[in-house]
Amino acid sequence: MKSPPPLPDRDGVSAARLTMPRGGAWPTVAAFLLERTHGAEEVRRRLAAGEVVLGDGSVVGAETPYRGGETVYLYRDLPDEAPVPGEIDVLYADSDIVVVDKPHFLATMPRGRHVVQTVVVRMRRQLGLPQLSPAHRLDRLTAGVLLLTVRPEVRGAYQLLFERREVAKTYLALAPIRGDLRLPTVVRSRIVKPRTSIQAVEVPGEANAVTHVDLESAFTAPGGRVLGRYRLTPLTGRTHQLRVHLARLGIPIVNDPLYPVLQEHRPGDFSRPLRLLASTLEFTDPLSGRSRRFTSRRSLL
Repeated sequence: MKSPPPLPDRDGVSAARLTMPRGGAWPTVAAFLLERTHGAEEVRRRLAAGEVVLGDGSVVGAETPYRGGETVYLYRDLPDEAPVPGEIDVLYADSDIVVVDKPHFLATMPRGRHVVQTVVVRMRRQLGLPQLSPAHRLDRLTAGVLLLTVRPEVRGAYQLLFERREVAKTYLALAPIRGDLRLPTVVRSRIVKPRTSIQAVEVPGEANAVTHVDLESAFTAPGGRVLGRYRLTPLTGRTHQLRVHLARLGIPIVNDPLYPVLQEHRPGDFSRPLRLLASTLEFTDPLSGRSRRFTSRRSLL
């Protein structure tokens, strides 16, 4: 079992950690941090307050020698974030796991400009569970069922389920109707996510993304537009897989700001949720051996 980090979580937010490269030429840990953060004032403040520590818990001072290969920890100033609307509904909880129904626009875990407005931080605060962590992830724009683990010692067992693809996942989506599209169908392609792009793309090569697509029903939406309610069963888990595959079929998901073309989006605008829902999650519990099935209570309409 991993040792706890030398800086505990502060109000549900974990301390930042940076690994110092081996062979680095910085004279001190402080010099490394200031260069990596472009001289950030918050780093200077944390150093002065004794709130920067090494992996062994020793406090980093202005003259602490650089230690290549070691990790340094410090608290971050939190970014300004617009509160994401919608409650996180708890579908199930015990001493090992918590299963929640995530609203649209809420990131799974802290990253970049999304820190407090994430499932992990909000649920750590709400439930008083400082070690709560996700066993898998949902895109920020996708709503639905998300599995979290309560304690570090059980996290690996549940993460392994997803890595081995032993979890059956079903999604629902709203998208246009194509009269010439024969369904059900299976979409296979090779999807990659370039580091410099926010869009994933399909490229030639062996398929690494497979999605079963079926049409459940059709209906007329407000304004007279005919839409379909699609059931999506991903057999793999590539970034934006479902969104890419439906766009490829000529039926992009309603309100998708990325596919098939990138659209302008204003931060803090929650008026057009992506009509994609992680509807069900089903697996055999690795600890108890029980069959588990969790279903979202949210509606796409």
